[in-house]
Amino acid sequence: MAEDLCKEALKRFAAQFGGDKPANIAAFAPGRVNLIGEHTDYNDGFVFPMAIEYGTVIVGLRNDTGKCAVLTCADVGDEPNLAEFDAPKDDKPLEPGEPKWANYVKGVIDQFDNGKGIVPGFNAVVMSNVPLGSGLSSSASLEVATLFFIEQLCPDAEERTESERALLCQQAEHKFAGVKCGIMDQFISVMGKAGQGLLLDCRPPYSPRLIKLDNPNVVFLICNTKVRHELASGEYNKRRETCKAAAEKMAKPSLRDASIHDLEMKKSVLAPDEYCRARHVITEGNRVIVSIQSIQVGDYKKFGQLMKQSHTSLKDDYQVSCAELDKVVELALQIQGVYGSRMTGGGFGGCSVTLVEKSFLQRTMDKILSGYPNAEFFVSSPGDGAKVIDLTTLGV
Repeated sequence: MAEDLCKEALKRFAAQFGGDKPANIAAFAPGRVNLIGEHTDYNDGFVFPMAIEYGTVIVGLRNDTGKCAVLTCADVGDEPNLAEFDAPKDDKPLEPGEPKWANYVKGVIDQFDNGKGIVPGFNAVVMSNVPLGSGLSSSASLEVATLFFIEQLCPDAEERTESERALLCQQAEHKFAGVKCGIMDQFISVMGKAGQGLLLDCRPPYSPRLIKLDNPNVVFLICNTKVRHELASGEYNKRRETCKAAAEKMAKPSLRDASIHDLEMKKSVLAPDEYCRARHVITEGNRVIVSIQSIQVGDYKKFGQLMKQSHTSLKDDYQVSCAELDKVVELALQIQGVYGSRMTGGGFGGCSVTLVEKSFLQRTMDKILSGYPNAEFFVSSPGDGAKVIDLTTLGV
């Protein structure tokens, strides 16, 4: 799938920049679906995502002009699809600006360059089949693909570990996109492995652990409500600040360190929203640990129950669901072969994820469409993480 996406991007590159100098560098990074453990990552908690077989490719070449031109093929609304900016210099680093989508690219370049002026000018085309604002981490997919692309532009730069790559991309999103995201999305985009999910402890040193997810009789159905969210609008960052305030009032380094007993003991000093947000984070962290135990022994019924509990908690305590997400989850749970269903991602729209027996997959999709005709479906096995694409193997 990445190679097919790359071929389309190469065509757009030739159309945009001319065919006399074809692109000679390409990189791919996947989106992800988080199976359980939502809004726990920036609270130093546990998450369990998998990379999906959909992602972002960047193709391009060095242009030796000192200027960067990046074209996105995505629907970015009223923003221009072409971003042009000067390559960073040691006395003139990059700054966030317009168009906003390009800040994800510029942020990675800025963090990679780190004031050294080592990133040259280049032309590039970005193409993705991860729907924007869907909760499938189109942003981390773009960031990680950009990093793998820039690494090829600068082969003499210092090598980075997988963890260092993920952290670089996270900082890019913090500083240039204005979203104080956790580390989960970047980690799974870098480290994903086919047939496996990733149990990630989001407290340094992170300790990622791959967990087999290769049962051929069950699948994860992703349903896009097509309700787009804009996390940078403030609600996501508000949740993060509320969690921080709750942890401080409970005298804990983070909500990762708090128990339900701790929460109840401090209920009188917490604002109502602080109490509810903390209750979600604490119980969600517990659900991740139990879910891993369940999946390792093949207890999908238990895993499904935990998914349902997670959705209820996200809807009622964390208040990041919406009517459309609640509807598709409710419809999915009416099918006998469905073990569990929940919203996934930051919330306020986007996608649900449903664990269903493979033989009931079509029936589940039909049921959701009967009550929510606007649904868009993705069925993906756990996929591999980011990679360099060798253009000489594509036959183009």
